[in-house]
Amino acid sequence: MQQKEIFETYESDVRSYCRNFPTVFSSAVGSVVTDVDGNSYIDFFDGAGALNYGHNNPYIKSKVIEYLQGDGIMHWLDMMTVPKAELIETMEERVLKPRGLNYKILFPGPTGTNCIEAALKLARKAKGRSNIWALMGAFHGMTLGAMALTTDRTDRKAAGITLDNCTHIPAPYMFPELDTIKYMQTLLDDDHSGAEKPAALILETVQAEGGIYVLSEEYLRAVREFCDKNDILLIVDDIQVGCARTGRFFSFERAGIVPDIVCLSKSIGGIGLPLALCLVKPEYDVLKPGEHNGTFRGNQLAFVASKASLEFMLDAKVEDGVKEREAVIKEFLEENIVKPYAEKGISIRGIGCMWGIEMNKNAMSKAVQQACFKRGLVLERAGRDDSVVKIMPSLVIPMDTLKKGLEIVKEAVDEVMANA
Repeated sequence: MQQKEIFETYESDVRSYCRNFPTVFSSAVGSVVTDVDGNSYIDFFDGAGALNYGHNNPYIKSKVIEYLQGDGIMHWLDMMTVPKAELIETMEERVLKPRGLNYKILFPGPTGTNCIEAALKLARKAKGRSNIWALMGAFHGMTLGAMALTTDRTDRKAAGITLDNCTHIPAPYMFPELDTIKYMQTLLDDDHSGAEKPAALILETVQAEGGIYVLSEEYLRAVREFCDKNDILLIVDDIQVGCARTGRFFSFERAGIVPDIVCLSKSIGGIGLPLALCLVKPEYDVLKPGEHNGTFRGNQLAFVASKASLEFMLDAKVEDGVKEREAVIKEFLEENIVKPYAEKGISIRGIGCMWGIEMNKNAMSKAVQQACFKRGLVLERAGRDDSVVKIMPSLVIPMDTLKKGLEIVKEAVDEVMANA
C-alpha cells in the first residue's frame, strides 16, 4: 500500500492540515522540509507556532540528545526532577525577573488547550465566579472549556453540547466606531445588560487563527485598566504568539502591561516537543494539590528542550532578529502585494514574524495556498472563512530563504489575481 493511501484508508477523517499538502514528509532542517520523493519545501507554517526556532535546531537538539544518552528520567508525573528544576530556574532568573515579572509556574497537561483549562480553573476559583469574557474572533483550544471561548462556528458545533459560561465581546477591529471598553463597562453597570460579571477576561494580543489582527498597545493598556477597576483577572493566551513571535518574548510586553495569568505552549517546548506552562501571579495560585492533574505534566524531555530554547532565544538575540525579519516581510508585502492589489481589496496585517494577506474570499486564499505548495512553499490560512493567507516563518529563518519564500507568495498571488 502506498504511504498516502495508508492515511486515507486508516486515519480518522478528522485529520485536517495534511489535506492541503498531499505529500508524505520525511525530514526537516531549519526552515526546509523534505518529502519522501526528495522534494523540498520552505516552511512558512512553522508547526502553527510550535517551531519558532526552526526544525531540529542544532543547539536545542544537542541538549535533547545529550539527555537521552545519559539515561535521564523520561516520565515521572509531577515529581521533583533535575530537568524541571533547571527549567524553572532558567525561566525565573533569565526570563521573568529581568522583565520585572513575578509568576509561579503551573505545569498542566502538555497542550495549549489544557493550559487554558487550568487558567480558567484558577480564575474561577480565585474570584468565585463562573463566567469568562472572551473576544469575538478568538481561538483558545478544542477542549470544552476552551472551546466555549473559541468563536469559530464549525469548531463550536463539533462540541455536540451547549457551550456556556462565556460572554463574547466584539473585538476592537470589528466596529471601529464602538468603544469596546465602554461597552464592557456598560455590561457591568447596567442592571438590564443580562451579562454576568466574569472571573476573567481572556485575549490573544494578536488574534492568529482569527485572521492576524494585532490589538493595539492602547487597547491592551485600556483592557488592563478596565480589569483592575472591576476586580476581573486578565488572562493572556500567548500559546501561538508568544516565545518571541511578535519581537518580544511575551507578546504583551510591547504594551507595558502585566497579565494576571499567562498561557504558554507550542514553542515553549523548544523543538516541537509538547509542553505547556501556566504562569500565575502568586496571589491567584489557589488550586489545591491535585485540583489540576494529568499523567504527562512531567514531560522531562520537553523540559530539557524548553530550557535550551530559552537559552538559545536569549543568547542568539532572537528578539532582535525578529524585528529585522519583520521589516523585510512588511516592506516586501507592501511593495508586491498591497501596492498592485489594494484597489482590488487585498490588504495585509501583522507584526514580527506573523503576517496575513487578506484575500477576502476563501476560494482565492485556497488558490494562493495551492499555488505556493506547487512552487515549494508550505503555508496555512486563517480568519473568517479562511480568507487570510498566513505567513509564519521560523524566527531564525535565513534571510535568503525568507526572501525566496516571499517571492513564491508574490508569484502565487499574481497568478490567482490574474485569473480573478
